[in-house]
Amino acid sequence: MNVTMNKLDAVNATITVSLEEKDYQNKIKKLLRDINNNRPEPGFRPGHVPAALIQKKYGKAAKTDVLNKEVADALYNYINENKIKVLGNPIPVPNPDFNIDGKDFTFEFKVGIAPELKLDVNKEMHIPYYNIEVSEEMIQRQDEMLRRRYGKQEAGETVEPNALVKGVMTELDAEGKPLAEGIVVENGILSPEYFKSEEQKAIFAGKHVGDVVTFNPAATCDSNEAELSSMLNISKEETAAHHGDFSMEIKEIIVLKPAEDGEEFFDAAFGKGNVHNAEEYKEAVKKLIAGQLENDSNFRFTIDGKEILVKAAGAIELPDAVLKDYLISVNEALTAENIDEEYTKIRTDLEWQLIRETISQNLDVKVTADDMKTFARQLAESRFAQYGMAGLPDNVLDRYVDDMLSNERTREQIATQVADSMMWAAVKEAVTVDEKEVSVEQFNDLFKAAE
Repeated sequence: MNVTMNKLDAVNATITVSLEEKDYQNKIKKLLRDINNNRPEPGFRPGHVPAALIQKKYGKAAKTDVLNKEVADALYNYINENKIKVLGNPIPVPNPDFNIDGKDFTFEFKVGIAPELKLDVNKEMHIPYYNIEVSEEMIQRQDEMLRRRYGKQEAGETVEPNALVKGVMTELDAEGKPLAEGIVVENGILSPEYFKSEEQKAIFAGKHVGDVVTFNPAATCDSNEAELSSMLNISKEETAAHHGDFSMEIKEIIVLKPAEDGEEFFDAAFGKGNVHNAEEYKEAVKKLIAGQLENDSNFRFTIDGKEILVKAAGAIELPDAVLKDYLISVNEALTAENIDEEYTKIRTDLEWQLIRETISQNLDVKVTADDMKTFARQLAESRFAQYGMAGLPDNVLDRYVDDMLSNERTREQIATQVADSMMWAAVKEAVTVDEKEVSVEQFNDLFKAAE
């Protein structure tokens, strides 16, 4: 067997695999023996079928299988041993003279090779970084959210904006009287705060326990089948027949009392013992917002950084013809007629992928198992915090992280996110970062400018 490569230019080559009969004949014989021993033939015991019959029936198929495996193994071993960075997969060159009955064979493949990029990321490269100011208005909004999240529900006398209203809901006829055989919901629960109609909200505002109000359930939710079904305890299919008015006798009003300063609230919001008084609480709120804004700043840094890095990389030569053939071979939706249009989009992504890989290699970015575990833990803490579960015990978080990393798909996603995060962190260290203080309005304007 002989494998050779002919480099046509910087990104295109052909690899030729040549086989003689001695390279594969013993493997064909072995495969045919296995077929004889394991595949039943009418009138013969396994292993006792005449060799001529096995050859006649399975010879060509066995030869094809062996040749395919030998060629594939030789091709990919050559690529790996010579550390050839192939883009896509090698594409077989059609051979109209191929004859399976021959003894010596030559297979040729077109190969696309990743270009070597010259991209020096250093202090001469400037990338802007926007620090978003934490305003008093932001602190106030976050404070209100936390106090509501950790507040307590208690009985009330008056329907306030965030109240839950409980009572008996009765369907009415056109004259405003209880509809014969209409719907009656004995334990109806409503949250006027989430009504889509301001008019329907106003009907409940200021009402008291014992009051009877007339409202339209369908109007509260724009006739959404799922919401109306839940409100009236009926199936979605039935909702279309119940778009009229209902009365509600208010039996109970539940109001949310926002959490007040104190150890219980501070511990619930920021973990036990981390906040002790109102001043520390405000600083913790500010830090929480700053952390959220930092994610936005980092995201903007990647947008500006990508634009600068792509420009620095310059024009990138790619094996376009080979890549188009490869994409058509692996995607049924792509054809010779539409590949040019689709390839333009794919090429941009591929160029960025090559730039990222080059930067990561040049800046020695390597993802370890510990890096992935740390990221997964941060992700877990963030998810639990969204549901008001801060300061969970280490053993609970460890189990959750282990479950995340045991899922192959999740592990791959985390690995990609960690690699991307580490690359940008390395870029931030390597370049000159031009920091700028901006308001959230100024920051948002950056994205409007790009629209």
